Amino acid sequence: MPDQDKVRVVVATPLAPELCDRVTAVDPRVEVVVDQELLPPMRHPADFAGDPSFSRTPEQQARFDELVDSAEVLYGIPDVQPPALARTVAANPKLRWVMTMAAGGGGQVVAAGLPDEALQRIVFTTSAGAHGIPLAEWAIFGLVCGCKELPRLQRQQRAHEWPNRVVGRPLEGSSVLIAGLGGIGQQVAKRCKALGMTTLGVKRRVSEVENVDEVHPLDDLASIVSRADHIVLTLPGTAQTEKLVNAQLLSLAKPGVTIVNVGRGTVIDEEALVDALRSGQVGFAALDVFAVEPLPADSPLWDLDNVLVSPHSGGLDSREDERICEIFCDNLRAYLAGRPLANVVDPALGY
Repeated sequence: MPDQDKVRVVVATPLAPELCDRVTAVDPRVEVVVDQELLPPMRHPADFAGDPSFSRTPEQQARFDELVDSAEVLYGIPDVQPPALARTVAANPKLRWVMTMAAGGGGQVVAAGLPDEALQRIVFTTSAGAHGIPLAEWAIFGLVCGCKELPRLQRQQRAHEWPNRVVGRPLEGSSVLIAGLGGIGQQVAKRCKALGMTTLGVKRRVSEVENVDEVHPLDDLASIVSRADHIVLTLPGTAQTEKLVNAQLLSLAKPGVTIVNVGRGTVIDEEALVDALRSGQVGFAALDVFAVEPLPADSPLWDLDNVLVSPHSGGLDSREDERICEIFCDNLRAYLAGRPLANVVDPALGY
């Protein structure tokens, strides 16, 4: 942290006044600068892009740019737009730290195309950890929907059918393969283990992970996928993970496997997934993320009975803003003390 009396934190995305006050209360050296008139209204918790109908007059945009260009620390990428980040980084040599709102905010940093000088000068952090519990709960929801035949039940309910029996599959005693063992993956493993499941996991660097029976390198995914009744994806969207779940991998999986994706949509080759869903090789898919969002109207995923489509909202709940603010405040204390920050983005990896 530069040697000065005040650390100027500029709020660049919507943040409730009471949470702005929480940031101010971290330390007397913190100066929080926010102009609510210049920030779009939120339509729901964690709506950091805000109401799309919001716009600034040229005078208001100039005021907003002047504010963010005066920051030592930015709470949020301005308007959650990589080009706006690139503009203020170029205009503000005093900028030292940017907190992105997304757990996968590294992708926004990469998309900004920042020069090496800026990447060395500025620390970028994410909200990783804020979404772990709700996303893990959503992943369990997806597994339950698949095992307990939710699509069939809904179809029969709409048709007013009363079958003799609907036989589901038990979660207890089944095996789940968790691809990605960061904060979200660890929360998934904790809940799967509590349900009596065998937990397998893959990660970039192998190390012991609590609640995971076996940890393998990501490169071994194809060699162990056949052991899993379910696959939960929590991976970031990077060049290494793009279309990692492809036709070849799906062909190696157990017939009828359940797939849940709460990571990034680019991890799945959606054309291959559609084929596997139609053939029954994949029995059910619960998808919170997609390669293109919103999901295009002509995507076959909308109309397949064995697919649950969620609009990238599995990590949202009423306390998300508060949890993200707490992560920022903890990092702000570290910044003031000259300690390393948590959730730092590695631009080379994209997360």
